[in-house]
Amino acid sequence: MCGIAGAVDLRARVAPEVDGLVATLRHRGPDAAGVFTRPGVAIGQSRLAVVDLVTGDPPIANEDGTVGVAFNGEIYDHAAIRAQLLAAGHRLRTTGDTEVVAHLAEDLDPVALCRRLDGMFAFAVWDDRRRRLLLGRDRFGKKPLHYWHDGDRLVFGSEIKALLAHPAVPRRLDPGAIPAYLTFGYVPTPRTFHDGVRSVPPGHVLTFDADGLRVEPYWRPPLPGVDCEHLDLGPDEQRRELRRLLCDAVDRRRVADVPLGAFLSGGVDSSVVVALLARLSPRPVQTFTIGFDDGDGFDERPYAARVAAAYGTEHTELVVEPDVAGVVERLVWHHDQPFGDSSALPTFWLGELTRRHVTVALSGDGGDELFAGYERFGAALVLDRFDRLPAPVRHAAVAASGRIPAGLFGGRAGGVHRLLARSGDGLPWSYLSWINYTPREWVEQLLPGADPWALDDYAALWAATDGAGLLDRLQHLNLRTYLVDDLLVKADRSSMAHGLEVRSPFLDTALAEFALRLPPRSRVRRGSLKWALKDVARDLLPHQVLHRRKRGFGVPLDRWFRTDLRPWVRGLLGGGARVHGYVKPGAVADLLAAHDSGVDLGRTIWTLATLELFLRQGDR
Repeated sequence: MCGIAGAVDLRARVAPEVDGLVATLRHRGPDAAGVFTRPGVAIGQSRLAVVDLVTGDPPIANEDGTVGVAFNGEIYDHAAIRAQLLAAGHRLRTTGDTEVVAHLAEDLDPVALCRRLDGMFAFAVWDDRRRRLLLGRDRFGKKPLHYWHDGDRLVFGSEIKALLAHPAVPRRLDPGAIPAYLTFGYVPTPRTFHDGVRSVPPGHVLTFDADGLRVEPYWRPPLPGVDCEHLDLGPDEQRRELRRLLCDAVDRRRVADVPLGAFLSGGVDSSVVVALLARLSPRPVQTFTIGFDDGDGFDERPYAARVAAAYGTEHTELVVEPDVAGVVERLVWHHDQPFGDSSALPTFWLGELTRRHVTVALSGDGGDELFAGYERFGAALVLDRFDRLPAPVRHAAVAASGRIPAGLFGGRAGGVHRLLARSGDGLPWSYLSWINYTPREWVEQLLPGADPWALDDYAALWAATDGAGLLDRLQHLNLRTYLVDDLLVKADRSSMAHGLEVRSPFLDTALAEFALRLPPRSRVRRGSLKWALKDVARDLLPHQVLHRRKRGFGVPLDRWFRTDLRPWVRGLLGGGARVHGYVKPGAVADLLAAHDSGVDLGRTIWTLATLELFLRQGDR
C-alpha cells in the first residue's frame, strides 16, 4: 500500500519536479520514496512496505528501464504472474507485485493489462517507447486515483493534495459540487470539489499520449437481465461454491511480510472474515473493535467480544468519547474534501488503534453490497408493492407514518416516513429519500435553484440498469455510488492516514462475480436480508451474531449535536461562517433550530460542518 503521484508534460525536455507531490503522501507510505524520470515525465511513489521488504523500494522499472511504474495496492496473484513472466524470458530483480506490472505493460494493451491484475490497485505506468502514460484503477475503486489535465500536461495522485502541490493545478472550488454533496454526502465520481480535478472511475484505465486523453472501461459488475443471467444452482451446490470462494478470498489476503489482523465490528460481515481467517491462521488472529459508552445502540463491543471469544483471538477494543473537534479537521485534510459520512470518525479511530499493533487489516467491507444486506433494499422491495395499492390507501399510510413515534423502527421512523411520502415519485427517487444526507426540502431551502447535475447522473445510472430485476438494479446502483464514493473512500483515507493497509475479501473479483449473479431469492428470503451469506455462516458464528439486526458503523450525532457538541457546531456554523457564502445563512439557522426541537437532522448538520472546515482550510 502506498501513495503515488506524478506529472507528464509531452512538450518538455526535462523531467518535472514532483518530490513535493510525493512528500504530501508520506502518511500513505512512510517506509521509502522514489521517482522514475524520463524527459517530460516523473512518476513517484511513497511506499508502505508490506511484501518484499528488501528489494521492493521505488523507483521500479522493467529490464531496460523503458517502462516505469508507481503502484498503490496489492496484486494477490502476483506470484503466478511472476512465474509466467520468468518462463517467458523476462528478468525480474524484486519479489514483490509492483515490478510485474511494468513487465506486463511491455506486451499488453491498457485494457488487457488491467484485466490481468487481480487485487486492489491504482497504478501509473510510463512506457517510454510509446511515449504513453497509463493510469489504472481497480474494479471496485478500493484505491483512489485523481488527475488534472490541460492540453499536453497531466498531473495525477492518490490524493488531491498531491495534485494541488503542483504549481500548474489551480486551487478553485467547483460550486456545482455543493448541492451534490449535500444530497449524497460526497461528490459523485468522476467529479470532485476541486474544479478541473477528476477521478479515474473504478474499473477504468486512462491513456495519455500524443493522441490525447482517453478513459475506457475494462470491467463492470455483472448485471443479470442486462449482460448475464442469474445462476441456476441447487442449494447444496450454491452453499459449497460460496463457502469455497469466501475461503479463497480470505486466504489470498493473508499474504504479507508484516503483522496482519482484522477489524471486528460484531456484524455478520466482519465476523465471517474473522472466523475464516482464524481457521486459516496457525496463530491467534489479532482483532480490533471501537465502541461508544452510551445507550444509543451504537456500541457493538458485546457482539464483537462473542466472536473474539469463539475463535480465541487476541482482541483489543477502544471506547471513544465525543471529542470530535480535534479529529474532524484531520479528517477533512486527509479526505481533501468535505465528507458527509460521520462513521469516518470511528473508522479513523479504529485505524489508529489497529496500526499500533499491525500493518495490514482485513475488513468486512462489501458484504452488504454483494448479498443485499441493507434495510433500504428490503424497504424498496416493500415500497414497490406499496406503489401498486389504491391511491387512498397509500395516502392514509403516508399520513399514519408521519405520526410514528421516533423510537420505533430502531430510530428509523423518519426514514420510513420520507420513503412513503416520496413513494409517488417512483424509484429511484423514493429510494434516494431514504439514503440522502439532506432531505430534499432542506436542500431547496439551503440552495434555492441549485444545479441538479448530480441528480441527472443518478437518474442516468438507474436508467442504464433497465431490464434487470429490482433488487439487482438497487444493488448495482449502490455499487456505482455509495460503495465507491462513500464506503471505500472512508476505508482508504481513515486507514492510510495511519499507514495501515486494509484488504476487503468480500470485494474479491471471483467472489463478487458469483454473488452478484445469485437469484434474488438467495439474497432476500422471507424478509431475511443477506440470506445466502447467513446460510453459509451458520456453523461459523454465534446465533446472537448471525441473527442480530444490522447496525451501521455510526456515531450518535443527533444526541451529540443537542448536548456535548452543540456549542461547537453552533460556533462553527454561526455568524461569519464561510459556508454562508454558498448557502442561505437563514436556512442554516432554521435547520439548527429544527434539530434542537427534535427533528433528526444530525447528518445534514455534519455535512455543513465538514464543508465549513473544508472552506476554512482552503483559506490557508
